[in-house]
Amino acid sequence: MQQHIHKLAAAISMAGLLLWASCAPAVDTDALAKELTRLDDDWSKAAVARDVEKVASYYAEDAIAYPPNEPMAVGRTAAKKVWAAGFADSTFSISWKTDRAGVSKSGDFGFTAGTYEDSFRGSDGKLVTEKGKYLCLWAKQTGGTWKAIHDMWNTDSK
Repeated sequence: MQQHIHKLAAAISMAGLLLWASCAPAVDTDALAKELTRLDDDWSKAAVARDVEKVASYYAEDAIAYPPNEPMAVGRTAAKKVWAAGFADSTFSISWKTDRAGVSKSGDFGFTAGTYEDSFRGSDGKLVTEKGKYLCLWAKQTGGTWKAIHDMWNTDSK
C-alpha cells in the first residue's frame, strides 16, 4: 500500500511540475517587435540630429557594423568612429525607416530591416543622394535593454 502511495505522490508531483512549466509566461513577440521598431526609429532620429554619442549608444559593446564600401567596424568604439567620420562631413545626412521587425520565440534576439536615404557632397562637389536597405540584429541585454549586435546597410544599385 505504501508503495502505491509513493507512486501516486510521484505521479502527482510530476503532473504538477509539467503544469507549472506549461504556465510559464509566453513571450509577446509582437509587442517586442514594436519595441524594436520604436528603438530603431529613435536611433534614426539621433542620426538625423547628428548625435554621435547617442547613435553609438544603440550598439552593444561587442557589436559589429558593416558600413558600405568599408571594412567591418568591430566593437561599439569602432562603430562610433564610422558614424563620427560621416558626421564630420557637414553635408552628410542620413535617416531610415523600419519596414519589418521580428523577435525570436525566446524573446532574446530580434531584427529590424528597412530602407534608408543618405546624402553628402561627392568628390566632384555635387550633392549625392543614395537610397538603400539595412538589416540590424538586436540582442536583449542583462537588465532587459536591447542593443544592436550586427548592423549592415548598403546602397541600392544605380
